[in-house]
Amino acid sequence: MFSAKLLKVAMISDSNLISERTYPMSTTPHPSSLPAVLSPVITPFTADGSPDVARLGRQCRWLLDNGVGLAVFGTNSEANSLSARQKRSALEALVKAGLPAGQMMPGTGACSVDDALEMTRAAVELGAGGVLMLPPFYYKDVTDDGLFAYYSEVIQKIGDSRLQVYIYNIPQVTKIPLSVDLLERLVKTYPKTVVGMKDSSGDWAYTESCINRLKSTGFRAYAGSETFLLKTLRAGGVGCISATANVNPAAISSLAAGWQSTGADQHQAALDTVRGIFQKFPMIAAMKHAVSITLGDAAWQSVRPPLVQLSALQQAELMQALDAIGFEMKGLAG
Repeated sequence: MFSAKLLKVAMISDSNLISERTYPMSTTPHPSSLPAVLSPVITPFTADGSPDVARLGRQCRWLLDNGVGLAVFGTNSEANSLSARQKRSALEALVKAGLPAGQMMPGTGACSVDDALEMTRAAVELGAGGVLMLPPFYYKDVTDDGLFAYYSEVIQKIGDSRLQVYIYNIPQVTKIPLSVDLLERLVKTYPKTVVGMKDSSGDWAYTESCINRLKSTGFRAYAGSETFLLKTLRAGGVGCISATANVNPAAISSLAAGWQSTGADQHQAALDTVRGIFQKFPMIAAMKHAVSITLGDAAWQSVRPPLVQLSALQQAELMQALDAIGFEMKGLAG
């Protein structure tokens, strides 16, 4: 039944309209409209496998109403199962529908420079608060010089002072670790453009070294999971871009806002409990199942190949675990 007894965080009601919320500006040398918490928004699909923009827009509005920004077309958005054309079209539709581009950090990295350029240019022209760029991940054992050349080519061909690049490090998926030396080189070469990163490595020592090495430049470091949210903020990072912000947005954004409070460690532990449940299952399918059950909308179950939906047994185990902690997604169903 998904009650909210564990987290005890008030959720803001869902609305068909975007709330007139004021988002705090960053005080770092790279002022940003982006919040401390963003979600790689899960993507609903139509019967032909295209992004379902109407359902996606509803999910985005709920996240915004709960203090979470929109890292659309990230890993948990199944971005690499979509074409650049599909992503660009969906992004344009979301902005046209009134969703605030300044609260978006679309994923624009791709193996092809041309695909990366297409998505990055579209995001900049629409006014996105930043773009999240994977390295080109097909070829392995590439050098820092090669990776630098990739990012440099995209930045120079875009040639727009509005471009704000966040480098995306997720080596367990790409098999391409991004060295701190590479990040520092990019920041020194493009100090007004390469402004931050998302680190999904799960290696706290690496995250901390990035923060410490680049802190003086105003580099905006986001952890790749709310598990590291409190550590990141205490170390001088700016927040997290987390999969489970799709299902637990208010609680995560609440910790980001109150990380200096006396109850912060207990709040972090509660977030970790929820995260731990979803991590026991294929994350994307599990989050989509939870949304589907909350909305009573079977269309949310769809994933793109090679991913598959949860089995009946997995569905039952997930719901039993969530019910056991009294978890629910208030306001999502209206």
